[in-house]
Amino acid sequence: MDITFIENQSYYPKTNIQGGIESQESQFWETLTTEFFMSPSPSPTKTLESHSHMSPSHSPTKTLESHSQILLDSNSPESVSHQSQQNETLNTVPKSSQPRVQKELIVYTRKKSNQTGKDNQTHPRQTQEPEPNPLVQETDLNTEAASENISGNIDSNPSHAEIEFPDIHQPIALRKGVRECRDRPLYPMCNFISYEGLSPSFRTFALNISSTQIPNNIQEALKVSEWRAAVWEEVRALEKNGTWEMSELPKGKNPVGCKWIFTVKHKADGSVERFKARLVAKGFTQSYGIDYEETFAPVAKLNTIRVLLSLAANLDWPLHQLDVKNAFLNGDLEEEVYMEVPPGLETYSKTNLVCKLKKSLYGLKQSPRAWFERFTKAVKRYGYSQCQTDHTLFVKHETAGKMAILIVYVDDIILTGNYDEEIQRLKVFLAKEFEIKDLGNLKYFLGMEVARSKKGIVVSQRKYILDLLRETKMLECKPAETPMDHTIKLGTIEGSAPVDKGRYQRLVGKLIYLSLTRPDIGFSVSKVSQFMNKPTEEHQDAVFRILRYLKMTPGKGLYFKRCTNRDVEIFSDADWAGSATDRRSTSGYCTYVRGNLVTWRSKKQSVVSRSSAEAEFRAMAHGICEGIWLRRLLTELKVPMEGAMRMFCDNQAAISIAKNPVHHDRTKHVEIDRHFIKEKLEEGSVKLIYTPTALQTADILTKALPRANFDDMSTKLGMINIYNPA
Repeated sequence: MDITFIENQSYYPKTNIQGGIESQESQFWETLTTEFFMSPSPSPTKTLESHSHMSPSHSPTKTLESHSQILLDSNSPESVSHQSQQNETLNTVPKSSQPRVQKELIVYTRKKSNQTGKDNQTHPRQTQEPEPNPLVQETDLNTEAASENISGNIDSNPSHAEIEFPDIHQPIALRKGVRECRDRPLYPMCNFISYEGLSPSFRTFALNISSTQIPNNIQEALKVSEWRAAVWEEVRALEKNGTWEMSELPKGKNPVGCKWIFTVKHKADGSVERFKARLVAKGFTQSYGIDYEETFAPVAKLNTIRVLLSLAANLDWPLHQLDVKNAFLNGDLEEEVYMEVPPGLETYSKTNLVCKLKKSLYGLKQSPRAWFERFTKAVKRYGYSQCQTDHTLFVKHETAGKMAILIVYVDDIILTGNYDEEIQRLKVFLAKEFEIKDLGNLKYFLGMEVARSKKGIVVSQRKYILDLLRETKMLECKPAETPMDHTIKLGTIEGSAPVDKGRYQRLVGKLIYLSLTRPDIGFSVSKVSQFMNKPTEEHQDAVFRILRYLKMTPGKGLYFKRCTNRDVEIFSDADWAGSATDRRSTSGYCTYVRGNLVTWRSKKQSVVSRSSAEAEFRAMAHGICEGIWLRRLLTELKVPMEGAMRMFCDNQAAISIAKNPVHHDRTKHVEIDRHFIKEKLEEGSVKLIYTPTALQTADILTKALPRANFDDMSTKLGMINIYNPA
């Protein structure tokens, strides 16, 4: 397709050289006649770069073909003749009239082509000597058409600038090669994530869990056969369980609304197991004291799950995953609750009847409590004891140190231990009590991907990060090397414009959940969460910086390896007066069980510390509390430990205050923490050890660090990236 460009006026500044030859321009243009191309010359043809910044003041309008450049073959007579004519004519021009012209020039034409893809684009700065160029050797090149194109240029008496820079009439975007980046992102995700290092089964799993589209409402679901079947399967399960009965709505009662939620369940190999539809009540429309009273129900602590993963990696325990189908339907409902007819059930919706609930349903405020009470009674009846450190953890001990462990998070169950026979019997018992699905080895739990090999276990949230980047339209953003700029203090910019509060809170909430497996963003997420009430552009930029860092490391996760160390280790640190708004300090601690990171925290202190020793002292107290809980948990599991817990601190003053009964201005207002730490030291349950700041792992949880220090501390936390491109 031919494209006509209107002539541009001269837009370059007049230089001294140009002014010097301006008086002789008319004579020079008269010299460049048709005879310029008619003298022979042995000079070889050269490829000319077309990146001029000059344009002639007066030249006729030109018609250009497509931007695919076709150079004339150096062996063609037209090219040789034309080149020799150029050299001979240039020699006849007086030296004073000769501007800076390259000695070896060629004329090239443009091939007519309908292809506009990036395959036909060539960056102007990548032009080299033809070797020969495949574009030159194309069989469909019409030599006669090329000759006609040359003669057409001769007849039009081209100017010197047109000869030296043949694409002078093209837009700057074509001449500069900008168009090649239009369809290709500058920072594609393939540069930061790769599946080549995974086993075939886990690679299939990782790719499949992101490939299914989920409907947003019942209308979209009913248009797809798989989702339509899932909806009717859920309806049949509700009717079979006797969840409700149809009745008229009594006076003074308000029905609870409901909606459909859709998801996909995957097998252990990543393939789709089934399409799942769930009817959920709108519990936010319930009234306290009328529709419900007690609602609390415990869920598994992620810290407990990480402890079990560390034990499984060290002791080579298996990890099994179970799912309770329609778990909340097993709870008995004590209150009288009425619900609207579910969307999609047109038969009932045409009447004035409503659903009177007899069993608990997903979404009701009391449903989690009813289900957990039912599950706890069943497991205890089978002989398991409920742990006091985590009420969702159940354990059964046998002789010779054998044990079976169960932990439940709502309807997701993990089984582990060194008592395989008991684990199999427990599966059979649960299948009789509830409708259970055995999902095999632990692969995907609460949005966390679990990869296991002989070397250890890696837990990451790759899919969650990719979904978050896609939602925020940052899949093609420029990545950042650290989650927070260490040269900038949040809260120091005055007059920053406010941003959407709801969107900011949603993004930070997603990052908080992501930090469950990403301690490297623990401090930065804690920092941006301090501005939830009145976020500004300054704070929003900090959130986007975290997302850019996640773009750099989407597959990074926690690594649980086998280790000979059986101690509980605690690293505590504090950044004194680090907050620019109120000068409060930031506490940070991380704990290790059998050499693997299991808990960590970055938290702004509630009071202002008058010295760095005081700030470190408060951080030590928080770290010791976490270590005591871990020790009690391991005691309930009857896992052996060696010696006292070891706490590492990089502040000599804080260690001296903890070990010696000193009373002065730096300690009299922190007496509670001082007595607490002193008591644990005297009991022998904690041992304080000094460590230099360069080896203080908790430093990454108290402040933003430069790239080198940040990478070093991330490695000490035990983070690796199994998706890292080679």
